[in-house]
Amino acid sequence: MRVAVIGGGAGGMTCASRVRALKPEWKVSVFEETDFVSHAPCGIPYVVEGLSKTAKLMYYEPRVFIEKRGIDLHMNSKVIKVEKGSLTVLEDGDERTYDWDYLMIATGASPTLPPVEGTELENIFTVDLPPDAEKISKAAKNADKVVIVGSGYIGIEMAEAFSAIGKKVTVIEMLDHPLPNFDPDIAKVVRDEMEKRVDLKLEEKVEAFEGKDRVEKVVTDKGEYEADLVVVATGVKPNTELAEQLGLKIGETGAIWTDSRMRTSMENVYSAGDCAETHHMITEKRVWMPLAPPGNKMGYVAGVNMCGGDIEFPGVLGTQITKFHELEIGRTGLNEKEALEAGFEPKTTFIKASSRVHYYPGGRETFIKVVADSNTKRLLGAQIAGYDSVLTRIDTMAAAIQAGFTTKDLFFADLAYAPPFAPTWDPLIVAARTLKF
Repeated sequence: MRVAVIGGGAGGMTCASRVRALKPEWKVSVFEETDFVSHAPCGIPYVVEGLSKTAKLMYYEPRVFIEKRGIDLHMNSKVIKVEKGSLTVLEDGDERTYDWDYLMIATGASPTLPPVEGTELENIFTVDLPPDAEKISKAAKNADKVVIVGSGYIGIEMAEAFSAIGKKVTVIEMLDHPLPNFDPDIAKVVRDEMEKRVDLKLEEKVEAFEGKDRVEKVVTDKGEYEADLVVVATGVKPNTELAEQLGLKIGETGAIWTDSRMRTSMENVYSAGDCAETHHMITEKRVWMPLAPPGNKMGYVAGVNMCGGDIEFPGVLGTQITKFHELEIGRTGLNEKEALEAGFEPKTTFIKASSRVHYYPGGRETFIKVVADSNTKRLLGAQIAGYDSVLTRIDTMAAAIQAGFTTKDLFFADLAYAPPFAPTWDPLIVAARTLKF
């Protein structure tokens, strides 16, 4: 059997590796438009900050997949046409055709730019692929004033990177608080921390970028801000062009429709990663969440099923974590607004606690918001901001929500205790207690 994989990112390479492990006699070909595979663009802000010295650490050497896994890897190969059973690929200036029995579309997502004038000016960047890290770092050497457009995860991480290396940073957000997918009470904790280090402009909409050859100014509906360098972090869109060319169904979210086995609407064609649609574990509604951990798992599921297995991808909760300097910020499941929109009657709690017992040194503030359903007491979501152990607590909540825990289940969860690590009443247990059961 001949398996063709379009896209050498997380979903594509995981699928290719799984097929080779299960069916070593099959030929697996991966077509990647760039000169790197299995990349981790989440590391870009940390290269800019200087914590990682080279962008090459963000992807695996191609020989790992060629020599150790036996994958037929085509680098710098752009798929320009997809038909049932064949691909047309532009390689070394020539068009070549390859046949396939199974196809994986893992074309990822691309950053979006606001529909305003001046986006073509020099020194305006998006955060997308590993080479962007080196381009931004090079431009940053001669930049004093940096403007970040957008305060989602990427916007916050880039704001941290530039403020850490001594730049004057302005962050412009169209909505009334940073991290738009958080509730305002937790977002206020983030806002207070950001305002210590950057100039945060809320409820401002970018109207233009101005400059002669390179960007010199960002114009909003409320003001003008000088800029030597701009990072636009206003979201991404799924790359569905090849899927549409093949006639695949595009889901209601705008990403490629897939079922729980990562099959598309066409027989023997699969999709995974940032270009693929899935469903939410709580609401069961169709969602598109371009995140690395589910992207890898979707690729794994596709590879297994392509080889005749029977495994389902259970969906996503949208578990994420980031940080702004010392403040760690995480969420999972539904926020309060999302719970309302999904038809639940949410009951929430917002607490401030210490990460350790009061008599042990090193305890830090932790702010926790938990969302539950008033009728069933089922846990629906959690948001945490704090200076210690946010990852462990948000992961605990993700597992509890996926397992269908109620507030009572969380209260009686047998969580570990020792003075150096947590108080006797862990903040998650306190949150469950305040929600009542």
